[in-house]
Amino acid sequence: MSKEKIVADSILKNIGGMDNIKSMEHCATRLRLILKDNEKINSDEIEKIDSVKGQFMAAGQYQIILGTGFVNKVYGCIKELNSNIKADNKSEAYENMTLIQKISRILGDIFVPIIPVLVATGMFMGIRGLITNLGVNLDGNLLVLSQVLTDTAFAFLPALVAYSAMKRFGGTPIVGFILGLMLVAPQLPNAYSVASGATEPIYMSLLGLSIPIVGYQGSVLPALVIAIIAAKLEKYLRKIVPNVLDLIVTPFLTLLVSMIIGLLIVGPIMHQSEVVILGLVKSFITIPYGIGAFIVGGLNQFIVVTGVHHVFSALEIDLLANTGSNVYNAIVTGTATAQGAAALAVAFKTKNKNKRSLYISSAIPAFLGITEPSVFGVNLRFIKPFICGCIGAAVAAMVAGMMNLAATGMGMTGLPGILLYLNGQVLGYLVILSISIVVSFILTYIVFKPEE
Repeated sequence: MSKEKIVADSILKNIGGMDNIKSMEHCATRLRLILKDNEKINSDEIEKIDSVKGQFMAAGQYQIILGTGFVNKVYGCIKELNSNIKADNKSEAYENMTLIQKISRILGDIFVPIIPVLVATGMFMGIRGLITNLGVNLDGNLLVLSQVLTDTAFAFLPALVAYSAMKRFGGTPIVGFILGLMLVAPQLPNAYSVASGATEPIYMSLLGLSIPIVGYQGSVLPALVIAIIAAKLEKYLRKIVPNVLDLIVTPFLTLLVSMIIGLLIVGPIMHQSEVVILGLVKSFITIPYGIGAFIVGGLNQFIVVTGVHHVFSALEIDLLANTGSNVYNAIVTGTATAQGAAALAVAFKTKNKNKRSLYISSAIPAFLGITEPSVFGVNLRFIKPFICGCIGAAVAAMVAGMMNLAATGMGMTGLPGILLYLNGQVLGYLVILSISIVVSFILTYIVFKPEE
């Protein structure tokens, strides 16, 4: 019997069998289960299964850490035994979440699909920065082509956000995409030109008020809220519009009403809210001497553990769109390597060879930006390593804040994150990673006692 088959059978045996599974999914490292009766879970025995790096209950799901690659095989083995198992945990898990977790999950569903594009864009910016810093003068045509690669995603960001939000809330995605494109239509005054004073807004009168209308290049909140309204409106129209007219009337009214509400009411309000929120966040994380960064970096993994960290994806996208850089990434990138270093320290002080090997294998993904195996499989189990990792992350974040380090993109931390700092900041990035590793490892090695 193959290793993955043995692990799959052992997991089923200790969760109450196949009949106790309501739905099942997996991510990069974890098997995610929604069970009918959580009381049937034998967590102690599951911890003893070879290749299981940890287990925990979060966001209404029982999650077993198996590691990259291997989790796919175990999932496949269980699926072979019953191909009718539901593969959609979202609706089941959503019912068991707190309000904050629900909001975070919704934002995650909307923004996570956009992240790969922004990661690629950030890498393009980094490569161009590296070439420029090496003293190479780009040909005019090459420079234009590089700008196409780096600027397009942010120029049409509202279209990406509206498409994803429309899809998440059950509307027609292509209608959301067109709605987003309308927000950055060339007929509207460009938001950046208006901000610089080069162009004046279009003023419309409504109920005695003079409302400025501009494009929303690089904005997130206007597109997000307008798309949600459009999705709700479209679903309502589908119920009342006769089927014979639905193909024509529903998209027509959805776009018309949404754009009027969006440009005259929602857009101006959300844009100003976005400016205020972004200003407050930037003011906090740039408090002198890295104090704000220290707090954010230290609390990051606590927030990740609660499952509400997806809210920061919107912040990172906003930072990139409005400032051209992502200071938040620099502040939190050390949190991954810090937890990995803490898990390594635990491994170094553990005499049992099997446990030491398990802890080392759990630590390695953290240096690539994947913290779940080290956090849930090692550090949180012993508490002190987790806290030491958070302290190391906080110190690294403080230094990042004092150095004004900022990424050209998002979505990558740890060693792969170097690709977002090729514009002359690689040395600074390596410094904060080193600080996070050294501080976390030394603290954990000092305070952790295996006998406890």
